Amino acid sequence: MAKVGYLMRSAHYDGAEADIEWMKRYGCCEIVEEQPEQEKLRPLWNKVLGNLHKGDELVVPKLSNVLQGTRQLAFFLEFCRVKVIRIISIHDKIDSSNELFPETKTSDVLLTIALLPSEVNANRKATNHIRKLKSKIKVLTSAAHNKAERAKLVVNMYKSGHTIDDIWKTSGFKSRSSVFRVLNEADVDLNRGHTKGALGPRKNSDGSKEE
Repeated sequence: MAKVGYLMRSAHYDGAEADIEWMKRYGCCEIVEEQPEQEKLRPLWNKVLGNLHKGDELVVPKLSNVLQGTRQLAFFLEFCRVKVIRIISIHDKIDSSNELFPETKTSDVLLTIALLPSEVNANRKATNHIRKLKSKIKVLTSAAHNKAERAKLVVNMYKSGHTIDDIWKTSGFKSRSSVFRVLNEADVDLNRGHTKGALGPRKNSDGSKEE
């Protein structure tokens, strides 16, 4: 008889590590973690159910963490009855063998079943909300990241006392005015020499102006 743990790593699930530790202490030989991107299909959950044998024990954090509604609950309970699978739900305090949670009453189990749809719906809404928030966060592209790093280099070199020419050559900008532009955008106090701020266009040897 094997003890198997399973949990769905939803985006808002903060107690995962504690539940995994509970499963380890209980003696689970395998703990399967489904990732958030698989929340709808849950291939690992189906794999776990398929690998269970008669007399095995299945440990889950909470029924609403692993099931997506009362229809799945009915199938799950019938499946475990036929295969004689012991069900342990940590936070629901349910043990189908009536050993781990002697304080749990029939009314508590019925309440867990009654609340399952609303808890599943709340979990789904929280996951969708977090997903939308993440999608709105602008991630720097490689080019933008390089631009930000170069700007940081210019500012740090200036504050460290390097000359504008040294900064210009090190940064790889085509002109000194780009160095001043970065410093101005960073609100750096330009206090070198006789001027504060960017210099005007500089002439090249052929008389043309630098861009």
